[in-house]
Amino acid sequence: MKLLWVGIAVGLCLREMVNGYERVAFNATELSHFEAHGTSSLAVANDPLMVGLTLIQSAAAKGAVCLDGTLPGYHLHRGFGSGANSWLIQLEGGGWCNNVRSCVYRKNTRHGSSTYMEKEIPFTGILSSNPEDNPDFFNWNRAKLRYCDGASFIGDTQDKDAQLEFRGQRIWSAAMEDLMSKGMSSAQQALLSGCSAGGLASILHCDEFRDLFPRTTKVKCLSDGGLFLDALDVSGGHTLRNFYNGVVDLQGVQQNLPRTCTNRLDPTLCFFPQNLISSIKTPLFLLNAAYDSWQIQASLAPPAADPQGYWHECALNHGKCTSTQVEFLQGFRSQMLNVIKDFSTSNQNGLFINSCFAHCQSERQDTWFADDSPLIGSQPIAIAVGNWYFDRAVVKAVDCAYPCDNTCHNLIFK
Repeated sequence: MKLLWVGIAVGLCLREMVNGYERVAFNATELSHFEAHGTSSLAVANDPLMVGLTLIQSAAAKGAVCLDGTLPGYHLHRGFGSGANSWLIQLEGGGWCNNVRSCVYRKNTRHGSSTYMEKEIPFTGILSSNPEDNPDFFNWNRAKLRYCDGASFIGDTQDKDAQLEFRGQRIWSAAMEDLMSKGMSSAQQALLSGCSAGGLASILHCDEFRDLFPRTTKVKCLSDGGLFLDALDVSGGHTLRNFYNGVVDLQGVQQNLPRTCTNRLDPTLCFFPQNLISSIKTPLFLLNAAYDSWQIQASLAPPAADPQGYWHECALNHGKCTSTQVEFLQGFRSQMLNVIKDFSTSNQNGLFINSCFAHCQSERQDTWFADDSPLIGSQPIAIAVGNWYFDRAVVKAVDCAYPCDNTCHNLIFK
């Protein structure tokens, strides 16, 4: 069954001019947030668990604040039974800001200030407390760390003139310290996950997360929709690389990037997962759509790279792509598979790369685990991730190329 999303172009595909650079304001998990908050009855389980926001009171003294200087926060639901000593940390996504103007705008939103964050949010998909919806992690301690910096929890500087605090790395550290004091230090099992910009963050912080725990603790990481590629756009340019260059330079990201990468590559290139995953020591699972909806719209075919609008309809609805455009998108999939080739040789790592037009599939109930969830073979995403985490099986699930998969919940924008 294909899940049709209509009428959301206003919220997700607005363009804004930022210092001469036309940025698609389809924030890297505006989509995930949009779906998680019940816009479609298919995206959210009936009567989902609502979990309140906890502000980290100790963060201010550490300088660990949102873009506007407010306290960061998270939503925590305590584990029970056999999951009482297991912890799942979900890093929220929500794009990035790459210059002062876009960051000033961002600081007046929930992705830049806890003032605008929802006081409670639904826990669905991998965060659900219902064993029928989340068979392996339902009774774990589950925390969702809110994203209010703009550089995937890894920047550390400030712009006093613009009154901007770029403190993602400090927010990460303060949140982990706070959760450790609330019982995570005794975890027997732990999983760091994240969606989109949070999926990139789960890669960037994976080994750091592992180092919080003794070697006896089972620790792994999951990146959902975070495999952003350094790909050529439809004009032959590097839209996403240029955008990331602004993020890295503005927010003091370089100092916190892995030295194993920055010792050999430009810091901007070290913000791309393809240049990081081979050196990560902790077991890592990559969950990604081969035709990632966000990357198609914001990286491959943004308006600035497609001034005549040749790609406009295709980017919104894959069913309107010409054979030439489909061939281009097949090349993007091939690049993704090439990027993960060496990564996939290690049995400690896991893969679920489905040939869908989607973005973020672990927080949505209909894509994580439901009667008609996306499958590779006969395996839904939740079972694949659980089998990998608990070492029940080696999971290297890579789909055949579009249009072979009829289980996708493809996203269509109008």
